Formats: sequence, structure tokens, C-alpha cells
Amino acid sequence: MITINNEPTAYTPIFLGTTQHSLRLSLEILIMVGMKLNDEIVETYNVTVSAIELGQLPNIGSEIAIDEITGSELSGFKAKIRQSDAQIQNTASTELEKLVDLKNVGRYQLLKGKNIMTQDLNAPELTNDNLILMRQLLGITQQELATALDISRKTVTRFENGEQKISDKFVNKLISVYPQLSEAIEVQFDWVSLTFPDLTSKQVIADVLRLQENLFLERPTSQNFYTREMAFAGEKNIYIQDFAPVKDPETQAVDQKFGTTLYLTGKGTRLFEKALLEQSMNWHDFFAKARLYRGHLTRLDIAINDKWGLLDMNELVKAVQEKRFWSKSKSYAVHGNVDDGWTVDFGKSPFVIRAYDKHKEQANKGYDTDVKNRVELELHQDKAAYVLDEWLNNDEKLVNITFDILYTYLWFTNGKIEDQQLKSDTVRDEIETTVEPMPAWSLLTALGQKMKFVREPKKQSVERIEKWVLQSVVPSLAVLKKTGHWHEIIEAINTAELSAEHEKLVMATTKNAITQASKQLNINFEKPTKKYNEDDEQGKGA
Repeated sequence: MITINNEPTAYTPIFLGTTQHSLRLSLEILIMVGMKLNDEIVETYNVTVSAIELGQLPNIGSEIAIDEITGSELSGFKAKIRQSDAQIQNTASTELEKLVDLKNVGRYQLLKGKNIMTQDLNAPELTNDNLILMRQLLGITQQELATALDISRKTVTRFENGEQKISDKFVNKLISVYPQLSEAIEVQFDWVSLTFPDLTSKQVIADVLRLQENLFLERPTSQNFYTREMAFAGEKNIYIQDFAPVKDPETQAVDQKFGTTLYLTGKGTRLFEKALLEQSMNWHDFFAKARLYRGHLTRLDIAINDKWGLLDMNELVKAVQEKRFWSKSKSYAVHGNVDDGWTVDFGKSPFVIRAYDKHKEQANKGYDTDVKNRVELELHQDKAAYVLDEWLNNDEKLVNITFDILYTYLWFTNGKIEDQQLKSDTVRDEIETTVEPMPAWSLLTALGQKMKFVREPKKQSVERIEKWVLQSVVPSLAVLKKTGHWHEIIEAINTAELSAEHEKLVMATTKNAITQASKQLNINFEKPTKKYNEDDEQGKGA
């Protein structure tokens, strides 16, 4: 018997795993517990328990000796464990030491893989070589740079010779004088997935997303064990999967099973940013709101857009082939070719760093983009949730967290990395201090801390259909027009019956407001044509 907020229940508590890979200084750990009833998990709780009382982590799916759970969604839940036996008490410190080694205690340490605690972001400083490369990319001389920054040419020379340290104040001034630097690299979300254990898809649409339900197409699915899918505009850009209500044939009672997953694809994030704009919200606000509904982040892709052409994918691939790189992950793969563009992956799920030629990728699809190359962090489950925790709870900018992870996990060099250097206990520090870095990668990680986290709201469009018609259908239509069959085509278009997907696409494309917010807000629909710096507008809406 377990009590939840002083009410006895018939549930059996089941251990479902940890929800964060760190221990608190108070030696409390956050775990997920399922409430089992009649062989089914009917509720889940994220609860804080004493690591001493717990002793050691049980196997996932096994019963856990919890007597009581108290708290709320807003303040958090705490659990009391039945008194453990003397043997577990005696071995608690040993088990905790093992847990520390496994989970990497401390801020950012899950991603850094260190066993020491630190409150500092791991970020490289701008070097003299970085400054030289920036000046060359800007196409200016030392004298022109000195004049623009109102300093002497001798000072610029001292910076570039490494005789004088480049200060943060100097970098900020450089970016303010040359604003194209701050626009050279952007950070934005490219995929978001959230699970809501207590909601249906329609509740997610109405309460979490606050989109208009009539813009979604409902259809059956068998994906991910779900039975129903709600797709915005009938397309898989913004879609939610859950369980369709089932009617009992004998009693006619409707059984609605709860639990749903929200998916925002690359295009879906841009579409949803229009919804955020309409609701005067930003991503930070949205994730904080999702947590109030017990939303759990299961995937987060963070895209670093190189609009400058700073990186050269041919050079990155060559560096991989020549083993002129260091990565925390031993797994890597190269795909593609020179003509169609390269893709290089480092790591496997739940964490992958991916670099690829975004411009060529879009060109192969018939689209244009101002992004030259893209570096993506693809984070799943605990890795994704951990990054979100740091962003929401520790007052750090997402850009800083993103480049901290990138710098910590991957490094390219110009010189060869010797085998003995890879065996060093401080392999990363050894390589960084003894092997010449790749200038472009070094500059990307150093300059990235100063870049913007942007959102780029876009409306639903029929661009894909239009592109296909222009490329594949128009020549045939021209033949019919010249041979006197044009009126038949017009009549067929006017009398054509649209599918349910097409009807939703038409509706979503022709509507300006896609959210419920239009009833309360005075919305400027010209704003979605702009990009917004999320960090500048955090807490201020759009």
C-alpha cells in the first residue's frame, strides 16, 4: 500500500529509471516511478528520493520500496523509502561512489564526461589565428581594421602576433563594428519531440500548443504503438500521436487511454514559431509551460547554421579520413560525395554531432537557402532533457550551452594526432596544446559563444506542390493549351474533389492566425517575415 498526498492507493510503485544523470549535494536523486495497477502503468511520477535510503538503483521494471509520495507538479514530488536493511546502509557510500563515476556529477558533466564539479562553461578564447582568419574573411587590411575599431595598427599587429591577449571587450567591439559577424552563425531548433503521459492529442493541441483544432487532420496510425495521429494541415510537420477512444460494444462506454507524443520536425519548428509569435511567447516560455503539463523532452535537435561558409566540408571529410580530429565518441561515419555534398556523423543515439553541406542538400531538393553548412547536435531522452534542464534552471543562454557541448565533444586539427597522444589521461588538453587546430573549426567554436539563437516564423505553404507542378506538370499543360484543351483543364480544376489532406492544407495555408491567441491579441501578420533573436526577447514575447 502506498499513500499519495496522504491518500492510500492500491498502486504498486515500479522503478522506471533516472530522469537526470547527476546527484545533488544533498545526496538526493531524481527518479521516475510508475504506479502499477492490474498489470498496467496508470500514472508516473518524477520523485526526489534520498540516495542513502535508496542504497542502489534497482533494475528498471522492478518494484521499489516507496511508502509515501507527497508534493505537486509545480513544487515537485518527494518520496519516502521504507527503512533499508543494515547491509545496504553499510554499502551505501560504496554504491554512491560508483554512481558518481557512472553519472558524472556536476553541471554539464554528463556531456563533458568529467568527475569534478565546476560552475564554468567550457569555452575556448579567441586566438590570434582566429582574428587573422576573421579579418581575411571580412576582406580588410590591418589598417582598415584598426581604423574601424579606433585603435592603432600596431595594436592589431600585436593581437595577430600573439603578443597581446584578445579581450572579451575587444571581441564585442569587433562584432558591433562588423554586424555581419554576428549574423554569420545562427543557432536554432530543428526538431522537438515531447511526451505527455496525462494528455490526449486534442488536449495537447488545445492546451499546450493552443492551435486551432480544425487545422488538424485526424487519421489512424500504428506507429510507435499509438493508434491515432493528428497532423497539422494534414502533413507530418507538426503532428501528435496518441490512442483513439475505444467504445465497449456491450456497455457503449468510451474508454480513452492517455499518453501522447508531440513531434515538431525541421519545418514544423518554423511553423510553430509562427504560433509562438502569435501568442507572444518564445521557446523558453513554451518549454516551461510544457513542463507544467508534465511534458518530457525526448528529442531535441539544435542546428548551428554556418551562413558565412566558414567551414569547408571537403576539408572536414579530409580531416576525418586522415584522422586529424578528436571526438569523445569512437563512432563516426562519412556519407555523400563532392557533387551532392558531404555528411559526417560523430556518435550514435542518444547523442550525435552531424556536419553537412546544407546548401547542396537543399539544392538537390530544388530549394535555395542562405545557409552554407550546418552542424547539428541531435540529442535524445536524458541527453535532451539534461540540456533543457540547464537552459531553464541555470540562467545560461542556449547558445553558450550549445557551443560548450560542441567544443567539449569534437575538435579538428591541421596537424597529425599521434597514437600516444590519444592514450593520454588528459587527451583533449594534450591535443589542444600540442597540435595546431583547424582554423575554421577553432573560429567556429570561439566565435559561436557570441552568436544568436534565432527563431524564423513561417506560414504553412503549398510550395512543395507548386514546385512539383512547375517542374513536372506545366510542360504537359502547355501542350494541352496549344492544342485547344485548356477549357477542359480549367473545368477539371474547378470540379476536382480534394482529399481530406488537401482540404486541411488549403485551410491552413489561407488562414493568417493559426492559434487561439488571435481572439485576445492584436497580431501583426507582417512579423513572421523576420527572424528574431530568442535571447534578446526572452521574457518579453515577440
